[in-house]
Amino acid sequence: MDANEILSRYAAGERDFRDADLPGADLSGANLSEADLREANLSGANLSSADLIGASLTDANLRDADLSDANLIGAKLGVAILSNVNLVGANLSGAELSGANMHEATLGAANLIGAILIRANLSETNLNGANLSISNLIGANLSGANLIGANLSGANLIEANLSGANLNGARLYRANLAHAKLNGANLSNADFSDANLAKTDMTDAKLENANLEGTIRSLVTNSEPTAVS
Repeated sequence: MDANEILSRYAAGERDFRDADLPGADLSGANLSEADLREANLSGANLSSADLIGASLTDANLRDADLSDANLIGAKLGVAILSNVNLVGANLSGAELSGANMHEATLGAANLIGAILIRANLSETNLNGANLSISNLIGANLSGANLIGANLSGANLIEANLSGANLNGARLYRANLAHAKLNGANLSNADFSDANLAKTDMTDAKLENANLEGTIRSLVTNSEPTAVS
């Protein structure tokens, strides 16, 4: 199956493309909304500006693919391989990405509002200016990630690993960071107002000009959390 065939079959009403083998395919701007692409091989494919609203890409291989400006609202990408993928400007609001491997992916200015990223691997990703507000990042690996200016307001980051991450100027208003790892992270100018920092590890973190007003904090092992005003 090649790009032209999948588009022809989609236009004819077909939606089941499970296990499709389309490495390097040019599907830029294609309409594949609600398509079933589970376990498909789309490594290196060009899906820039594609319409993938509600598509199922569970366990798909999208390594090195171009998904810049793609519309992935509500798409299912659980345990998908998204390492080194280009998602700049993509809309992933409400997408399911639990367990996905997004190591070294580029998500600058991406929309991830309400996305589900439970235990996803986002290590060394570029999330500069991305919107992750009210997203679910429980147990996610964000170590070494670039989160400069990112919006994580209301995000659930319980037990997330943000060690060595750059959160300079990030917004974490009312975020839940209980038991999270922020050791060695750059938290300068970050807004943690009303956030939950109970049992959070901030060893060697940079906190210059960080706003910790109203946070619940317990940064010393075995101490009880206390409200800070």
